[in-house]
Amino acid sequence: MSFGDPNNPYGPPQGQPGGYGSPQGQPGGYGAPQGQPAYGYPQQGGQPGQPGYGYPQQGGQPGYPGGPGMNPMKPEMPGLMKTARVLLFIVAGLQILVGLLFGVAIGAAKDVANGMDTDAANGLVGLGYVLVFLLLALAVLAIVLGVKFSTGGSGIRITTIVYASLMLLGSLSNLFAGEGGSATFGGIVALAIYGIILAAMVNSQASVWFNRPRY
Repeated sequence: MSFGDPNNPYGPPQGQPGGYGSPQGQPGGYGAPQGQPAYGYPQQGGQPGQPGYGYPQQGGQPGYPGGPGMNPMKPEMPGLMKTARVLLFIVAGLQILVGLLFGVAIGAAKDVANGMDTDAANGLVGLGYVLVFLLLALAVLAIVLGVKFSTGGSGIRITTIVYASLMLLGSLSNLFAGEGGSATFGGIVALAIYGIILAAMVNSQASVWFNRPRY
């Protein structure tokens, strides 16, 4: 094979192949530059891609329990507290009813006392009005205590204990003073009602309920 005359000025330079092509040391033809992969193939040493939507990312923050901005579930009132609350409302209704009946009876007695114009009759009428006012005040107190059972604290519990204790003593006095008949029966019923309320308030469940954290 002949390489031509090295002294010929019209020939190709010595050490380089003739013809049109790529420079020495580089592959010929059209393609990707040397050291870079072609399109469609993953690059080595590049940054990792981000995970797709719907997949959990590592190192993320945990979600809020129940969703952000939602209030935690409120505890349910124990059964003893519900029973005492219902009994307070029942007692309040009975006290209002008895107070109204006493008020009507005292009004009629006042008309009779005005005709008699005696100090004793007027004194009895005044005492009757005090009794009616006391019954209505106790009824209002029982309603307020029952309503506050769901939101009140230890003060409501202590007030209910005092209220039930006083009414329990009154029921005992009526029971011993009555000589049979309706007074004795009413004393027994009242004794049972206020005894249940007092027992519910001194129970450990009442202490936990009225000392629970408020949200």
